[in-house]
Amino acid sequence: MSTYYTDREYGTRPPSIDTIDERLWAGLYSLIQTRIGDGSFGLRFPEQCPDGNGPCGCDEQSFRRVLAAEVPWIEWPLSATEVPETPVILDLLEFCAKAVGEPVQGAYHSYFRHYHLSWDRESGLERFVADVNMLFRRNALAFELTPAGEARRVLPAPLADAIGWALFQTGDAETDRLLEAARRRILLPKPEDRQDALEKLWDAFERMKTLEPGPNKRIQADALLDRVAAPGSAFREALGREAAELTSIGNSFRIRHSEVTQEALTSPDHIEYLFTRMFAFVRLVLRGTGRGG
Repeated sequence: MSTYYTDREYGTRPPSIDTIDERLWAGLYSLIQTRIGDGSFGLRFPEQCPDGNGPCGCDEQSFRRVLAAEVPWIEWPLSATEVPETPVILDLLEFCAKAVGEPVQGAYHSYFRHYHLSWDRESGLERFVADVNMLFRRNALAFELTPAGEARRVLPAPLADAIGWALFQTGDAETDRLLEAARRRILLPKPEDRQDALEKLWDAFERMKTLEPGPNKRIQADALLDRVAAPGSAFREALGREAAELTSIGNSFRIRHSEVTQEALTSPDHIEYLFTRMFAFVRLVLRGTGRGG
């Protein structure tokens, strides 16, 4: 991973920004234009030598036409100063990642003054992903491209570590499914996916209240928390208050219900905060009751 002096001396900036601004877009624009020019996207969109001797670059017209069909919200030609919406840029980068390869020069065609090309898919994709992610890191963007070239959200390190190592063995298949879906969807770049992750996590929390035996949900929920901390202890009382507060949050905001009286969550930071808070509680309960976590 390439670093700069400020990264080594002061540490990398935390990935806390959700929107690609003009400066970052201009850098991404240049990466894309450079690869169009050097033929990197010819792996998928090869320009053929007029003599029929094989590919010699990238067919920009084919690139543009397929891009317009697969990412219809993008405007062509791209402009370094007109910034598309962030989800559209992420789609564009995934499109480019699917097409990129490292150009390998073959025979030189003296008449047309070009080389015939082949492509190294693995090294081309690796380099493209590394270049994009370096720009993302330097601008504290909360996204990255995976080694496969797919965009995903970057979570704060403590939450990312907890999610990455969490194991769900609640004994209830539906609760496990909801928890796993929440874990996967919170990593996705679209805000509606992260909202859905929050909703699924809250649904799993409500189901967890009924995992212990008992005649009703309240008694079952109390029995669950009694297994996490000693009944009557200060920490057990704190757990009870937190469970009640989380229940109230789920009912007050548009998380579990969609009545007009419930307030919508409009900030990605608010969604991430509530997900982190709930996931910490759920994980503690799972670990405390021998159900994974």
